[in-house]
Amino acid sequence: MTSTVARLSRRAAFTHLRHVAPVPTATAPTPVRRVYEQVERDFGLLAPPIALHAAAPGLLAAAWCILRETLLVTGTTSRRERESVAAAVSAANSCPYCVDVHQAAVRGLGGGGNAPTALPAVLSPELIGVAVDFHYLNRMVNVFLRDSPLAVVPAALLGGARGAAARLMGLLAAREAVPGQSLPLLPDTVAAARRLPDDLRWAADLPHVAAAMTGAAAVVEDAGRRSVPAAVRQLVRECLHDGTAAPDDLTQAARWLDARLAGLSPTDRPSGRLAMLVAFASYRVPDSAVAAVQAGGHGDAELLGLAAWAALTAARRHGDVLARAYEAAG
Repeated sequence: MTSTVARLSRRAAFTHLRHVAPVPTATAPTPVRRVYEQVERDFGLLAPPIALHAAAPGLLAAAWCILRETLLVTGTTSRRERESVAAAVSAANSCPYCVDVHQAAVRGLGGGGNAPTALPAVLSPELIGVAVDFHYLNRMVNVFLRDSPLAVVPAALLGGARGAAARLMGLLAAREAVPGQSLPLLPDTVAAARRLPDDLRWAADLPHVAAAMTGAAAVVEDAGRRSVPAAVRQLVRECLHDGTAAPDDLTQAARWLDARLAGLSPTDRPSGRLAMLVAFASYRVPDSAVAAVQAGGHGDAELLGLAAWAALTAARRHGDVLARAYEAAG
């Protein structure tokens, strides 16, 4: 059953993409094909939030690695608990695509109704890992995928489609994944052991998650150095650490963003605008912000590198905040 679903989903996965060209399985380079094969084996289908990274094979492996090792690998929490966190983070980030998918998984696993839309005050390290992953994936999905996997379903059929999605996601989510099997997919340049960064310290007692997060972070940081101007990286980090957030009011948010971009050179401002929007308000990224970066010479791999760097930098900051709450709770 699930192998049939995997085959049927391959073409559909690429129809969800925006701004980047698909990399079909038949023509994919070996590193990409290896990730695709493991995604289909362990997730049950070629998930578009992972496939969107395929123009940058290292980022593809990194995105899959942290998703697999946090969400799919069985630990002390249930898959339903982990899916509930994925759905709640997705709701907080206004990511309707991920909300639809992971609420369906919660229902399919016997959760009934909709998944919670708010996180508990304190999360265990396993659930912090899921939260960090979805703070990353939501941002990428908001930029590079259409609004919902059910976007083409007529309104009259939407109820039935949601029920079918819940049954399918429940079936796929019942699978178990062996810890660590995604790690060899990471580029050789990050295969060697690295010190766990302080903002990822919550993973210290979860070896497979620590290795996945450390390796993925190294890949994304390298992509950021190549795709994001140094001044933009500094601006995003400063804004994330000063405790402010983009205002909800659109006019005020535009002024807030313009004020922070004012110190960048005209050449760096398109990259700065997109990076800041991805980090702080990915659901507000307009096509024009992406087009401006592409016009500056960023191809698909560089565009993905910029967005991935901003997304993971923001996700790590959220993880650090969650870790502090966990530590304070004792």
